[in-house]
Amino acid sequence: MLILVIFAVQNLNILFQTTIKKSISINGVGLHTGESNEVKFNPAPANHGIKFQRIDLEGEPIIPADADLVTTVARGTTLEKGKAAVTTIEHCLAAICGLQIDNILIQVTGAEIPILDGSSKPFIDLLENAGIETLDVQREEFELRTNIHYIDPETGVEMLAMPSDRYKVTALIDYKSPTLGQQHASLDKMSDFKEQFSQARTFCFLHELEMLMQANLIKGGDLDNAIVVVDKTINEEEIQKLAVLFNKPDIKVVKEGILNNVELRYPNEPARHKLLDIVGDLALIGMPIKAHIIATKPGHKSNVEFAKKLKAHIKAVKSKVEVPVYDPNKKPIYNIQDIEKMLPHRYPFLLVDKIIDLNEKYVVGVKNVTFNEPFFQGHFPSNPVMPGVLQIEAMAQTGGILALNSVDNASDYDTYFMKIDKVKFRQKVIPGDTLIFKLELSSPIRRGIIEMRGTAFVGDNVVAEAELVAIINKRTTEK
Repeated sequence: MLILVIFAVQNLNILFQTTIKKSISINGVGLHTGESNEVKFNPAPANHGIKFQRIDLEGEPIIPADADLVTTVARGTTLEKGKAAVTTIEHCLAAICGLQIDNILIQVTGAEIPILDGSSKPFIDLLENAGIETLDVQREEFELRTNIHYIDPETGVEMLAMPSDRYKVTALIDYKSPTLGQQHASLDKMSDFKEQFSQARTFCFLHELEMLMQANLIKGGDLDNAIVVVDKTINEEEIQKLAVLFNKPDIKVVKEGILNNVELRYPNEPARHKLLDIVGDLALIGMPIKAHIIATKPGHKSNVEFAKKLKAHIKAVKSKVEVPVYDPNKKPIYNIQDIEKMLPHRYPFLLVDKIIDLNEKYVVGVKNVTFNEPFFQGHFPSNPVMPGVLQIEAMAQTGGILALNSVDNASDYDTYFMKIDKVKFRQKVIPGDTLIFKLELSSPIRRGIIEMRGTAFVGDNVVAEAELVAIINKRTTEK
């Protein structure tokens, strides 16, 4: 028996980070601890991220929502830093992600986030009541470009992340239970999360109740905040024990196999709640991603392990120099005729063919290296290699475009390089290569002096790098 859940979250083109407009609180009982505490959601500045704060502990320690800080996944996800911990965070995080909130401080007066009705809906309503505020800092979204795979051979859990133009999740779950039957659910865009998934409540099977009680869990469990799926024959004596457990005199099993005649909010509510958990746990990656997540038999353990793997991948990719994307079919910002008007160089010393990207902070230029270059006649003629000094010259000319972009009437100015430092040549450049140069500002331009870091690429490989300092001078006209 399979439960198929397909979750597709559209990219809503949110370009800037968000937070909430005001602080807002809610009280409730923890599912496992049975203790009552308050949760207060507070606005946070850009780049703050999602963080929890135990204000009931000395020093009011803060715990970031980070997969690497997860310590326990027994029927819920627990974060711990130092001696401070906060548990059952997944429903709260799912609501935050469902509303695409980037920055928020969650203050709690106890160790466990309240279970409330067992879904994310109360948190959704609360946060919407606080209001969503757009900040003036751009939101960073990681675009996955390779497959990432996770498998647990003991449980048979598999999770796969594939490149996608937006965030999507597909989950396949098999409980081997005739009670639930086959279920299917889908979400096409994040704006539908509130209506289609946020109301799905947590669930467990009847045979799990005794085990959970022996593990000292579900102290705050109630038929109002959890769905109990009856997957075995139950006699009157067991029914009476359940009545005592939940402090409800009228316990019964309906024909659908749900305890106490609970009316499901969705025909496939258990399936949708599993999806909700995936969304909440993957929030621990720390940033939005463009990827298609495919999960088979997921649970909190696999969700968190996969979040850790994705986070590690993102960190590794971001630590590398990002290779500019060159599309020859795309019209350049400046072609060779435009460059001639800006730079005081001509054949055979004009070494930049086109500018393909340019803004206030960086420039990307292209140099096509052919065997017809005049320097190949005398530089390693039997084994042609582009001189390193000319690679740096081409890099400097590309940087000159960045410098001239900072002034009006660029044709009235020249750029002179004052210093070239920390030059490294990592790979030879030969005929047929396409050199891509990226020059980035190292600091703001002051008094016409521009500091840049340059990197040269052939394909995905860095072939040269250097730090350059130039000055922008206005041309003088002699009479």
